[in-house]
Amino acid sequence: MSELVVVGFDDVFAADRVLTILLRLEREYLIDLEDAVVAFRRPDGTVHVKQTISPPVVGAVTGLARGALWGGLVGLLFFAPFTGLAVGAVAGAGIGAAAGTTLDFGIDDQLIARIADTLKPDTSALFLLIEKAQPERVLDELKAFGGHVIRTSLSPDQEERLRKAIERTSAAPAAA
Repeated sequence: MSELVVVGFDDVFAADRVLTILLRLEREYLIDLEDAVVAFRRPDGTVHVKQTISPPVVGAVTGLARGALWGGLVGLLFFAPFTGLAVGAVAGAGIGAAAGTTLDFGIDDQLIARIADTLKPDTSALFLLIEKAQPERVLDELKAFGGHVIRTSLSPDQEERLRKAIERTSAAPAAA
């Protein structure tokens, strides 16, 4: 089961920097992110949201693969597998892209908008949908950024451990 974690930062660029590190950690198999979103509020008050997953693109790629498979199989029945493959791929990609615009993958857009609207100027938030992670290794990489937990679907015990780890990491640079 995936866990939702939303962390707020007192720096407009911190959420972006943390996401860059998390994407590197994902390539190292230390964390598996289903979705990640960065929201930040500029000094003039405008809120910007950057999604890492584009539903139309995901739908098109999935539709392309499924359409090619089914088109190839149907094409075999009529002794034209390459024609069926091509027609199926094109049709599948179109249908998948259309479905992707109507379906919502990952983190709920209304939740993102609701929390992003509460950000103060010059702050940011990172929304993470985490499938699995090695928390000790991940938190160790993110010590310098601090932050505060805004929302999470973790168990109360896990949430408390996360809060303490973030508080420890944000207090560490001040003590040095």
